[in-house]
Amino acid sequence: MSIAVQIATSRRGVPHARTLSTWAKAAFIWPRTLDRRPRSLTIRIVGAAESRRLNRTWRGKDKPTNVLSFPAEPLTADCGPQIADAPLGDLAICAPVVAREAREQGKPLTAHWAHMVVHGVLHLLGYDHENDRDAERMERTEISLLRGFGYADPYVVRES
Repeated sequence: MSIAVQIATSRRGVPHARTLSTWAKAAFIWPRTLDRRPRSLTIRIVGAAESRRLNRTWRGKDKPTNVLSFPAEPLTADCGPQIADAPLGDLAICAPVVAREAREQGKPLTAHWAHMVVHGVLHLLGYDHENDRDAERMERTEISLLRGFGYADPYVVRES
């Protein structure tokens, strides 16, 4: 899987591109039945203004948000195996929102970054949290992946 990382805001507190890629790859290989054809992913680290603009345009919500997932078009049968690097999609992760949430939730910043990358990639893979059953499935997967990196359950509320 090839991963492009674009930094469109201050790098302060943003994990290294290799670290972001490691988290994304772990989430990508999680589903055991996933087609193993290599794919590409773009992770764009944005500021609040760009996140707000994207969230307003694509979700109708006029505020910045932590992570937005933009899946690529699914491959069709006529594309065939000659497509060696079909895109999985794009993530837009808002650095100031991630930093603020980590502080407010009493989480280590790096752990929250890992969670946002994993969460976004899982959305690209078809996971969602629109109902309780799907949310539980997605959260269980996130918790397992993050534990593999030594991070605590991101859904446990910490007292500050």
